[in-house]
Amino acid sequence: MNSRQRFLETMALGSPDHAPLFKEGMRSSVFNIWEKQGLRREQDLATIFNYDLREEIEPDHYPIPDIRHWPETIKQLEEFKRHLNPDHRRRLPKNWRRKVREWKNRQSALILRVHIGFLLTLGVEDWGRFSEAIRLTIDDPDLIHGMLRVQGEFAASLTKRILQEVEVDAVLFGEPISSSHGPMISPQMYEDFALPSYEPILDVVEAFGVKNIILRTYANSKVLFPSIVQTRINCLWACECDDPSMDYRLLRREYGRDLRLIGGINSNVLLADKKAIRKEIEDKVPPLLEEGGFVPLLDGRIREVVPYENYKYYRQLLEEIVIGDISD
Repeated sequence: MNSRQRFLETMALGSPDHAPLFKEGMRSSVFNIWEKQGLRREQDLATIFNYDLREEIEPDHYPIPDIRHWPETIKQLEEFKRHLNPDHRRRLPKNWRRKVREWKNRQSALILRVHIGFLLTLGVEDWGRFSEAIRLTIDDPDLIHGMLRVQGEFAASLTKRILQEVEVDAVLFGEPISSSHGPMISPQMYEDFALPSYEPILDVVEAFGVKNIILRTYANSKVLFPSIVQTRINCLWACECDDPSMDYRLLRREYGRDLRLIGGINSNVLLADKKAIRKEIEDKVPPLLEEGGFVPLLDGRIREVVPYENYKYYRQLLEEIVIGDISD
């Protein structure tokens, strides 16, 4: 099987030759350090480890041109809407036509990002704007609903534009909404404000027959999951979450195989010793692999403080469990 087939078969709860082994995200500065620790060069990673191929299409979901002031009244929504033109030439990644041609015969899993999340939709990039946006959910909820509706309709049109040209294997909703203590809004607010804005996008995705719908969350979003599983989202990709309540084994027992899972391996364990790494992998990965619908992956990017030997040990152990004895 190639990487695309392996991903689709895993998400369909079928019988892949093994679960996909995607490459972790890595900061470029990591390789400068690893080269001093035994790695000859970055390109050698692909010859040392078994990486399944994965690509993400990242269209621009932000206002173009940038807006200086976010809407403060309902009347200003039309101006806001003019900055969200789905047909703007800057919406699509560079070299779009060439990439479309290449994707027709791809072997990689291709994932399309379709939503940037509740807070980013409202322009939250600092605490000042966060407090203003949260105040408006109380003082002017119609305005917040309006902004989210405009963004949702725009994202649906942009998604349709892309799916008319490219067949993707999954779509991804990004939702950076939580801290280690939990979401920055209540579950009820999430249901009332955020989830309705997903619906136009989900309608487009369903019309094009895309079956794998991923929500990528960050930190501890556990209390939002009862609402999320009531939507058409069927896969969770939780990042940077070391809270015990986010353990994928617990989530699988609570929500079953209908909620596919990507990630689940605590990236902080790579800062510990090999015994801790082995325990993390052997305790979590085999039972989830046996149930299916699971793509094992670290829950965060590789940072400069991770020793190359620890990464190498983790990756070889993961491959041994997922693929079997690769020396045969």
